Amino acid sequence: MIRVLLAEDMGMVRGALVALMEMEQDLSVVAQVADGREVLSAGLAHRPDVAVIDVGLPGVDGIEAAAQLHEHLPECRTLMLTGTDQPGTVRRAMDARVFGYLLKDAPPSELAAAIRKVADGQRVIDTRLAFTVWQRGDHPLTERESDVLSLASEGAEASEIAAQLHLAVGTVRNYLSSAVTKLGARNRLDAVRIARDAGWIG
Repeated sequence: MIRVLLAEDMGMVRGALVALMEMEQDLSVVAQVADGREVLSAGLAHRPDVAVIDVGLPGVDGIEAAAQLHEHLPECRTLMLTGTDQPGTVRRAMDARVFGYLLKDAPPSELAAAIRKVADGQRVIDTRLAFTVWQRGDHPLTERESDVLSLASEGAEASEIAAQLHLAVGTVRNYLSSAVTKLGARNRLDAVRIARDAGWIG
């Protein structure tokens, strides 16, 4: 029996997923949570074989929750669910050492099959997501550029970003300018939009 932890914030979706998994003779949902901050504690309490985690959880996002699980409960493998095909998010998930990545509109049989493969140590990625990642290419921003642009997206001024990241104001402006150029954006706001749409910043 494959023991499953489900993390999904939308009640109706969570209920439907539990019902689908419980229809499979070899799957058992041992815990379900609605907040990313509850994933690790539920994992440690129930010791699931696979954690099925929605990317867009409140509190702590699904990728961070998966990273926490990997650090503290490495025997639990993670399968991410998402409603969008943002390549940056897929790459973040891979960096967090998740075993699978599936779109939420995949047929129920695909979800069950993906859980079994992940439990068996195999990697699974939705073919549509894989194609999108390949089509859009690598993340063009450096880690620092992403950090600066992410803070700018929250409305922080260059001086505030500089203080938070312990950088010179001029350096922050250079990072912002570089991000705008690399993304082919018209300005900082356009760069934020492009990076968000691609999943390269939160």
